[in-house]
Amino acid sequence: MSKHITAQALGIDIRDDNGLFKWLLASFMMGKRIQADIAVEAYRVLVEKHGRDTPRKLGNCTHRDLVAMLGEAHYVRYDESTATRLSALAKKLQTEYGGTIGEMRAASTDRHDFERKLEAFEGVGPKTVEIFMREAGGVLF
Repeated sequence: MSKHITAQALGIDIRDDNGLFKWLLASFMMGKRIQADIAVEAYRVLVEKHGRDTPRKLGNCTHRDLVAMLGEAHYVRYDESTATRLSALAKKLQTEYGGTIGEMRAASTDRHDFERKLEAFEGVGPKTVEIFMREAGGVLF
C-alpha cells in the first residue's frame, strides 16, 4: 500500500475513547482491499456526514442504511459484507466491552492479547490491526 493515512490527517484525536473508536472505524475501512481514498471517504460519510461515531450509533443502523452510506462513498465492491461486519463490530464492542476500546484494553493482559481480541471481530484481520495499532498502540500501551 502506498501512503499511510494517519488519524491526525482525518482529524481524529486518539487520546480518548471516542477518537479510538473513530480510528478503529477508519482502520477497518482502510484494512480492506479497496482504494485508500474510497476507504477514507467511507469513513467520512459514516462518521462526519451521518454521525455514526459511537458503537451505539453505528449499531443502531439498519443493514440497508449502512449499505446506502457505503454506496454514497462509492465503497460498493464489498458494501454488503462490510455493512454486515460494521454492524457486528459495533454490537460486539457494546456487548463484550461496554462499547469502549478502553474496556477492551482493560480486559487484555498485554498488547498481543489486545491485538488477538481485535482480530476476533468479524472482518478485522492482520492489516486492520496493523493500521490501527500503528497509532493507537502508543496510546494504549
